[in-house]
Amino acid sequence: MSHRRSLIESDNTSISIHRQCELLKLNRSGYYYKPIGESALNLEIMGLLDKQYTTTPFYGVPRMHQYIRSLNYEVNIKRIRRLLRLMGLYAIYPKKRTSIPNKEHKIYPYLLKGFKINKPNQVWSTDITYIQMEKGFLYLVAIIDWYSRYVISWRISNTMETSFCIDALQEALSKGKPEIFNTDQGSQFTSIDFTNLLLDNEVKISMDGKGRYLDNIFVERLWRAVKYEYVYINSIKDGRELWNGLDDYFTFYNKKRFHQSLEYKTPYCVHFQN
Repeated sequence: MSHRRSLIESDNTSISIHRQCELLKLNRSGYYYKPIGESALNLEIMGLLDKQYTTTPFYGVPRMHQYIRSLNYEVNIKRIRRLLRLMGLYAIYPKKRTSIPNKEHKIYPYLLKGFKINKPNQVWSTDITYIQMEKGFLYLVAIIDWYSRYVISWRISNTMETSFCIDALQEALSKGKPEIFNTDQGSQFTSIDFTNLLLDNEVKISMDGKGRYLDNIFVERLWRAVKYEYVYINSIKDGRELWNGLDDYFTFYNKKRFHQSLEYKTPYCVHFQN
């Protein structure tokens, strides 16, 4: 059974699949998609790789291979390379990260060098990360305001299709509009559908340069918080539990988590100037 199906099945059959997907921040296009499974051993190794990458994102395949071998896992480097690619984890130099570039898509220049950010909705940013569960994994995309660190919208998916990123963007734009939207050069964010949605809303598009890990540092910090404060300390059984957990966590993150960089205010207070 796919992660999507387990996420939205319920006894309430009166709600359409389309509406259930909307309620669960899940794009409908992949509802019937059945992902290729990984062995229990591979999932165990992927969990270790993800946690180590969160700590040392500059580790490439050789170092990750040596790290896993140091934990007494007899695996070859080809397996480590394949699993890292499946998870979307690449060393930060050059920065490919979760998203993979598409040479046919337009690449927009980076607009934020020397740009002074002093209020909410000047700059929004997004990225995708890998989230492990007990018997599988999903991908998470989130959109964050750079000034307030407020998470405006998010979605989970069992594929890295563009559609779940567009769903998150549509929700975010229904709540407000930034002056600039910054992304990496991944194919999801350089796609015509994604960029046209921004252009149609008169939003300027900024894209990170290759190898520029710090260009999207606020999302990277968000991923670290999500994983250390929720994912790594919980045993997440399935997609439904993950969705519920993330929903609770982002409510906590936005409204109750005090940020030192915000003078110990919450993102919600800063974003809405309370």
